[in-house]
Amino acid sequence: MSALFILIGISIVVAGGFLTAFLWSVRSGQFDDDYTPSVRMLFDDTKTNNTSGSDQDLTQTKK
Repeated sequence: MSALFILIGISIVVAGGFLTAFLWSVRSGQFDDDYTPSVRMLFDDTKTNNTSGSDQDLTQTKK
């Protein structure tokens, strides 16, 4: 039974360490993405697939 209390204590200490490391990394800017916004305009947009056939079908239904 005492081993259970020791393991729970150790797991709380380890979880606290991970929480501290996570909060430190967030506050120090480790997860800030400075690269992607500057090159986002260089990526091609994905085109949606037309499942109804050709583009002419869409223009005829809009009339």
